[in-house]
Amino acid sequence: MTERSGNAAARLLDRVGIPAPLFLGFVGVLLFMIGDGVESNYLSTFLAEQPGLSENAAAITISLYGIFVAVGSWFAGTLSSILGPRRVMLIGGIAWVVLEVVFLAVGIGAHVTWLAIVAYALRGIGYPFFAYAFLVWLNTATPAHQRGSSVGWFWFVFGAGLPTIGSLVASWTIPHIGELGTFWLAAVIVLAGLLIAYFGVRDLRHAGPTQPDSAGAMSELAKGLTILWRDKRVAAGAFVRLVNTTPNFALFVVAPFFFVKQVGFTQENYLLVVTIVYTANIFANLFFGIIGDRFGWKRTVTWFGCVMCAVGVLALYYVPLAIGPNFWVTVICWAVFGIGLAGFVPLTALVPSMVKVEDRGSALAVYTLAAGLSAFVGPALVALLGGVANITALIWVFAGLYVVGAIVTLVLRTDQDPGQAKRLGSPVAKDLTSA
Repeated sequence: MTERSGNAAARLLDRVGIPAPLFLGFVGVLLFMIGDGVESNYLSTFLAEQPGLSENAAAITISLYGIFVAVGSWFAGTLSSILGPRRVMLIGGIAWVVLEVVFLAVGIGAHVTWLAIVAYALRGIGYPFFAYAFLVWLNTATPAHQRGSSVGWFWFVFGAGLPTIGSLVASWTIPHIGELGTFWLAAVIVLAGLLIAYFGVRDLRHAGPTQPDSAGAMSELAKGLTILWRDKRVAAGAFVRLVNTTPNFALFVVAPFFFVKQVGFTQENYLLVVTIVYTANIFANLFFGIIGDRFGWKRTVTWFGCVMCAVGVLALYYVPLAIGPNFWVTVICWAVFGIGLAGFVPLTALVPSMVKVEDRGSALAVYTLAAGLSAFVGPALVALLGGVANITALIWVFAGLYVVGAIVTLVLRTDQDPGQAKRLGSPVAKDLTSA
């Protein structure tokens, strides 16, 4: 590439909101999340078919994984400040690949059930370390005027990989190389993402530690916990964020059983449904960021998030149950739910705007923790309520959670919310409305 064409490409990237020096980091995150998302909609059935495991054991395994996702989500930022985001990305990527090899080669291949469960659970720290450390790097390296759009692109590639393109890859490869072969392919894709991000980003000015004093960093971590009772609105916002994706992670466990074995979809068609729905979701994430700045953050979360998801989760269950494996009707019903998930996007701006400037980092840490915990709570609910055998009860619990979430949003008040302050173009919204 000539210097002139290189400069033109950099200007184009900057114009659309992607910092040119970090472009290959975005590519790496996209590939990493594609690899991580390959398994998302057939893992539960795969585990349940292994010797020594059952449907309930699969749900428990995925719940344990969710615990480590939450741990990784909580610590990624703090470790990035101590070690530097680039190094945390490397730790997360290596952990993912090594533990996946142990899971597949020994746990599944040699039928060592306990090791399969342990390795898969521990692998949960992998993607939060890799992806959220890059998010820290991005926030540090990106100028303020570009930060909102660049973070928006981060969530775009994150959601494009997990589960959207990941599920599409699985739908293509499972018929040809089988479920186990698809797992191995996912590990190769993750490794490619790690190598591209780690070696491809050459501008390392912001790749190192931002808080060399580890004691100070751990003090900030503790501060992030105390804010839960210092400001009840932050606790309420964290609860709403937990509600946001808890049913979604639960559906990853029960939906393959329901749609394939009960409704009658083929596995390939089911995975294609998932791909279409979550493609709509990633574009809706960008759309609702704009809507929130005009309609109001809280109102968008209440009506397009909580209420729309409550309606959607009932529709994606009862309509296919009544009419059978109708592909496009199922896509439409599930898309109501999937697009509703994006209605929670303005919550990322709303939660930190409710506290003082010095507490906003802590508020965002709690928000990220709630996001990670949903990966545990969703599968745990499935295990506690008896799995797909009690899917009707599960669906109503999900709908009830969204209704409760809508009620809780009533306390999420801030004069920076365009809907409450009756003004447009909040700078906070521009910088933060992208998750």
